[in-house]
Amino acid sequence: MQCDIPGMKPADFPLPEQPLNPADDNGEIVLAGGCFWCTEAVYRALDGVEDVVSGYAGGTADTANYQAVCSGTTDHAEAIRISYDPARVSLGEILRIFFSVAHDPTQLNRQGNDRGRQYRSAIFYASDRQREYAEAYMRQLEQAGAWPDKIVTTLEPLTDFYPAEAYHQDYARVNPRQPYIQAVSMPKVEKFRDSFPDKVRR
Repeated sequence: MQCDIPGMKPADFPLPEQPLNPADDNGEIVLAGGCFWCTEAVYRALDGVEDVVSGYAGGTADTANYQAVCSGTTDHAEAIRISYDPARVSLGEILRIFFSVAHDPTQLNRQGNDRGRQYRSAIFYASDRQREYAEAYMRQLEQAGAWPDKIVTTLEPLTDFYPAEAYHQDYARVNPRQPYIQAVSMPKVEKFRDSFPDKVRR
């Protein structure tokens, strides 16, 4: 997967114009953007993030396992649950990184060579306010021409989130020499560090 995709430079992506009342920010969001090894690695590097759990969202408990999800026959997406401190990092910042660095939101049911609905771009919202906020930001990015192609990220209600198997958790850090991590995950992390140096965890 290439990281240098045509479009606005990540550092030039705007933050959401729409304000978010602190009472509406519960410090947690579930995002899907391709292989969870990649998105997890990016957000573990973001200052203010307290925890990132790789898992499955969009389907049912009986198919919430790696073998079933990889088959592409479930409703699940590989997703991450991000827990963060709203006093240190805003939901707007998390979404800006999601749309600019963590994945390509214009690829339908795929990310690079990873193909299937399990790799779809999605925001699993936990409240109407979270949905409205994400929806408004997507419109803002479209109007700004952040990407040359249409954003295809879906907004889906969060029913349940199922943590993935233990060996998937913090996978990039535990397996730094794994070829996929070196070829796909780490370039995204470096792009994040280069684009948002003031947001990197110290």
